[in-house]
Amino acid sequence: MKSMSLVQTLGFVLLFASWVGAVANQNPTINTLYKDPNQPMNLRIKVLMDQMTLAEKIAQMAQIDNRQVTAEILRDYSIGSLISAAGATPHENHSATPEDWVDMMNDYQKGSLSSRLGIPMLYAIDSVHGHNSVYRATLFPHNIGLGATRDPELVKRIGAATALETRATGIPYVFSPCIAVCRDPRWGRCYESYSEDYKIVIQMTEIINGLQGEIPPNSRKGVPYIGGKDKVAACAKHFVGDGGTIHGIDENNTITDWHGLLSIHMPAYYHSVIKGVSTIMVSYSSWNGKKMHSNKNLITHFLKETLKFRGFVISDWQGIDRMTYPWSSHYSDSLMKAINAGIDMVMVPPNITEFLNIVTSHVKNKLIPISRIDDAVRRILRVKFTLGLFENPLTDYSLVDQIGSQAHRDLAREAVRKSLVLLKNGEDADSPLLPLPKKTSKILVAGSHANNIGLQCGGWTINWQGYNLNNITAGTTILNAISTAVDPSTEIVYSENPDAELLKTNNFSYAIVVVGEPPYAEGNGDNTNLTIPEPGLSTMTNVCKSTKCIVVLVSGRPLVVEPYLSSLDVLVAAWLPGTEGQGVADVLFGDYPFTGKLPRTWFKTVDQLPMNVGDKHYDPLFPFGFGLTIGAS
Repeated sequence: MKSMSLVQTLGFVLLFASWVGAVANQNPTINTLYKDPNQPMNLRIKVLMDQMTLAEKIAQMAQIDNRQVTAEILRDYSIGSLISAAGATPHENHSATPEDWVDMMNDYQKGSLSSRLGIPMLYAIDSVHGHNSVYRATLFPHNIGLGATRDPELVKRIGAATALETRATGIPYVFSPCIAVCRDPRWGRCYESYSEDYKIVIQMTEIINGLQGEIPPNSRKGVPYIGGKDKVAACAKHFVGDGGTIHGIDENNTITDWHGLLSIHMPAYYHSVIKGVSTIMVSYSSWNGKKMHSNKNLITHFLKETLKFRGFVISDWQGIDRMTYPWSSHYSDSLMKAINAGIDMVMVPPNITEFLNIVTSHVKNKLIPISRIDDAVRRILRVKFTLGLFENPLTDYSLVDQIGSQAHRDLAREAVRKSLVLLKNGEDADSPLLPLPKKTSKILVAGSHANNIGLQCGGWTINWQGYNLNNITAGTTILNAISTAVDPSTEIVYSENPDAELLKTNNFSYAIVVVGEPPYAEGNGDNTNLTIPEPGLSTMTNVCKSTKCIVVLVSGRPLVVEPYLSSLDVLVAAWLPGTEGQGVADVLFGDYPFTGKLPRTWFKTVDQLPMNVGDKHYDPLFPFGFGLTIGAS
């Protein structure tokens, strides 16, 4: 993100002058009862809000990119929230230490605490498969792999580990879980979806209990719950129907009737609200042509009034800007529609002064009622009080040893082995190739994804789109895992793309070929052909013509394999396993059984898409729920 322009800076100065004037006219005597943790929360909220200016209330509704802010801006404006967008690390250093993160957090928070009322800011980050922006953090399989485990208790433990590692850097709010029901694998966010089946997605909302803590019995439905300083506020996203867009095009239109929306895309939100989820993020997409960011019927009437959701609703990144095309072409009108629709907190990178001026004008001109502003601020403060931010706004280094801890890496390794789906094992049940022998003469390991942590982890890893780099963070590649698993006497030959001479002159017992997709996120991952990218496809076909081959496919969704299946001896769907490649070797060599089941239908050709279980003309290569099982050796 670029620095502020001169125009933005001048606007900032002018707005600051008006802000100071507004604050200076207030009664200097502040009732600090809202800082007393022994008082009822509703009283604390009321006492605080009664003393807030309109300017301070509107500022609480803003979430700013941390690269566009200083501690002084937080102090002078009383900004509500900051975000580290993926890649926004301390000092723009991707290998920043946990201590660097803690120091950055505290510097910002001290700015907020020195504001007139001392309201702490709420810092947010995309911890979507572990604390994925932090170097050396434990990175778990992406959601599609977790859906293959069918194990809600495992996912809950992953939520708890993610919360602990995120809190270790001082951050109390994560944009997780994504509870989209991906109905078309051409969608670039499909790996962020647990399944095409809403029932699997419902089961996986158990991650909320891991992130936030188990909600106490008899708690009020819809009220946010966070169970301590090692827990975080969670965010169910993207409300609603983001996984059902036409042809899987990101941010596009989901066409379905009310019954279709309620029966497929909405159920996981019921369960998230019941579990006390703190926040819900609105989708860029539309429902039957109406932008979700302006859908008052769904955000206010259904989510807040019918489902009794008491946390706050947040926009997506520049979600207000993207309500029109070209983006931001009617920003003032879009802001009015979005806030009136029920959005409480607005991500406003980078136009904070414009946001504050426009919303203030809308309120003064009665285009946004003050009651709507008060409702938004009340919800935001409820989450802050629930988090204990007023009592414990600053953090320390006491949890930094939790980043990438052995216990968390062991958990990730368990998740990897439970997520693997065995699609083919030999020509038939009488001639299986797996489990592989650890003691043999010579093994070939090949493929672009065999020795590359960046490819293994996929998107949302250190950076938004991920990296095709092996040293991007700490972890164990599949090649390293194989090397550790086999007998010391077994020779391993590694060649990313072996030539004909190597294949011809070496007598390999078998080959393990690891290929798949490059990293991607969101719209960059939209794909209409879903073929295995080169050079992986050529590597796979060349090796499998020459020797017995075990193909491990690293991808965020099913890919076209039907034309090649007969030439492969073994096919394993490994999804996007994260940093702990040992989980792959654990199962290939029989230390643990294959237990994963397809969380989505594996198509024969892309011409069949969209195709989901229960469809009238269901004709898959591998059906939803498929997965061969073999025991441990």
